[in-house]
Amino acid sequence: MVLITGGMGFIGLHTARKFLDAGENVVITRFRTWREPSFLEGEFGKRVIVEPLNTASPADCLSLIRNHKVESIVHLAMPGLAALSPAEDFRVNMLGLINILEAGRVAGVQRISIGSSVTVYGGMEQGPYKEDQPVHVESGSATGAFKKAFEILGLHYADRTKMDVIALRIGVIWGPLYHSMFNLPSRMVHGALKGGTVDLSGAAGVPGGPSCEEDETDLCYVKDCARAIQIVHTARNLNHRVYNIGSGKGTSNAQLRDAVLKTVPGARILLKPGKSSGHRSNAYLDLSRVSADTGYQPEFTTETGVSDYVAWLKTGNPN
Repeated sequence: MVLITGGMGFIGLHTARKFLDAGENVVITRFRTWREPSFLEGEFGKRVIVEPLNTASPADCLSLIRNHKVESIVHLAMPGLAALSPAEDFRVNMLGLINILEAGRVAGVQRISIGSSVTVYGGMEQGPYKEDQPVHVESGSATGAFKKAFEILGLHYADRTKMDVIALRIGVIWGPLYHSMFNLPSRMVHGALKGGTVDLSGAAGVPGGPSCEEDETDLCYVKDCARAIQIVHTARNLNHRVYNIGSGKGTSNAQLRDAVLKTVPGARILLKPGKSSGHRSNAYLDLSRVSADTGYQPEFTTETGVSDYVAWLKTGNPN
């Protein structure tokens, strides 16, 4: 039995599916939201157990792990962007981390995989980003700050308790069930399907900053991300404790736009020409380590990911 905290979230639900495909049963936690996607139809209450959990409560964490005889944990729970005040954000994130770690220790779980992020590489002038590179102490976002803290404290806790704890540095993830419309792939795909012009150029009168054609990032389709999490988490022998999870290549905004237009002909997507002031070359996650240790390789390209995403939305799914 695998516990996925934040399992009712975007990445969590897809990760649950991959664990089921690998023959594992899962407990997924929810806080306020409830979603039962078609790819998990018929599994809730059977191989997928859904439990409410406030990770800030140590007693609740331990009780859930013991009640379901959880053997390992994937910790993905995190508050939404800008959902809490700075103090409350700190409390929820850090209490959640220590409570899951300590509950796992007391219950004797085999491994805890902590969801980290590509944002830990923020401030680096260029990629590709490798796990053994030193990262900056300063963080440009709450996500980057907390994920660095998760890694440092989680691995330190593992050293002191002799637990098996690993950190998964996850790239920019997109695809079915993504609902905040914060990332560019979702805005492009949803906008194209609605018809008309998707203006991401930052022109006068257009909300939001500009998205420049030549800027790039590591865009990993959610099904690949979920499969990588499952593969790394269940690997028997790992040579490292930090792994990148992404596409392993930089995708420019122009390449993403072209993939969307190929799948949704007739759409119009406007980007600002050139590069932004924050442009970084080779801005992608190096996958050499995870590939060598587990054999993981992404299956989806940008084009096949867009095609799969569009097909999902066209069946009537809202996000």
